[in-house]
Amino acid sequence: MKPSRLFVKPNISPYLLGVFVLGFTFSLAGINPMLSAQKLDKAVSGRKVIAQVAPVYPPDLKRAAIGGFVRLDIIVNPYGAVDYVQVAGGNPILAEAATRAVKQWKYVPASSSTNIRVNFRFDPTH
Repeated sequence: MKPSRLFVKPNISPYLLGVFVLGFTFSLAGINPMLSAQKLDKAVSGRKVIAQVAPVYPPDLKRAAIGGFVRLDIIVNPYGAVDYVQVAGGNPILAEAATRAVKQWKYVPASSSTNIRVNFRFDPTH
């Protein structure tokens, strides 16, 4: 009698599997790690962006058709540079890409620092 296969090894890279496990663990624990996201959904602020860098979609997630939304809370200093980025929600890997991009943004100078919520939508079909 031939033994049956109880477990079929999925065709997923160890890295991608780790991303899934890490994301699932964070979501169960209610943790929003400080990581940092493709398409800017909208920025909620009266302060105008004068230089905007688009995030790079992580190739492994795009191939696996994993998308979603990322929310970032940022603080822009009076000179228009992004001083601080906090992930408010979303996939940690996509959030990392969004954070890298937002740190390069420049805003119109103002008299004081500004708190801004930035939303990104990553769509693997585009």
